[in-house]
Formats: sequence, structure tokens, C-alpha cells
Amino acid sequence: LLIINRKNILEVTRGAGGGVGAYEIQEKIKKKKSEPIGKMSVYRILYFLEEEELVHKLKLANKYIACSHISCSHSHSVPQFLICKECNEVSEISIDIDTMKKIQKKVEDENYHLVKPQLEMHCICNICDQLNK
Repeated sequence: LLIINRKNILEVTRGAGGGVGAYEIQEKIKKKKSEPIGKMSVYRILYFLEEEELVHKLKLANKYIACSHISCSHSHSVPQFLICKECNEVSEISIDIDTMKKIQKKVEDENYHLVKPQLEMHCICNICDQLNK
């Protein structure tokens, strides 16, 4: 059952088209499947998937997104996220390792240690930008 729940949660994050919260995941699974999943189970599975680098947690939005490189077997640059402040659409971009090393050096120069190099940038997507004009 645990593997099925992990698979279901991963499918929901992959099909969400952007960030999705734990409660949203729970509701989507409840609608699709006959067997409901508890909130704490959703959080535990999301934590596991995050540790396995299959999903990313968007801290500022308190949502999760499936890694866009989930099926690749080669290494990638450091993932960064563009989050539309209007519609919450999320895009994953990569910043090359050399740029991240420069950022890490700046952080260390200020007597801090970089725990996780993930950046979340609040933006406005082109569609929302056009709607606001």
C-alpha cells in the first residue's frame, strides 16, 4: 500500500501543472481512488519523495512540484523555480554549478553556510502580465 500511495502522490504532483499543496494532493487522490490517504501519510510520503529528489518543496508557496528531470539519468545543474505571483504557475530552470559556487562563496563571505541552494523567484508569467495590462 505504501508503494501505491507513493506512486499516486508522485502522479498527482507530475500532473498538477505547477505547485500543489498536501491538502490538494489528498483531495485529488480521494476523488480518483476509492482508498483515502491520511494527511500525515501525505506529508511523510512527500518528505520521502523530496529526500529522493523526485519532488521539490517550494517553501515560499508551501507547495510541491515534481522534478522536471525525474526520468533523466544524467546530472543536471541546480534547480531553481519561477513562481507566478498571480496564477501560481511554476517553471523549473537550472543555474549552472559555477554560478552556484559564486553564490555559495558570497554566502560564506558573510559567515553563513548554504544549506540548500534552491532559489524561488516570484515573477509574473507572460499570460498574467498581458491580463494585467
